[in-house]
Amino acid sequence: MKLEWIKSSYSTSSGPDCVEVATPDEGQVLVRDSKNPTGPRLALTPTAWAAFLPHATAR
Repeated sequence: MKLEWIKSSYSTSSGPDCVEVATPDEGQVLVRDSKNPTGPRLALTPTAWAAFLPHATAR
């Protein structure tokens, strides 16, 4: 199965924080560094992802 990765709107091509997210099924959210697409991925439950988002988007 080919994953559809979506780049964060907070990511920039020149910045250090380039995050992409994919949801292969309803039971997990995958997160990766878009500068290293073959590198490690973080797998989270949807509940953990929802709890993390407010911290990631806070400025």
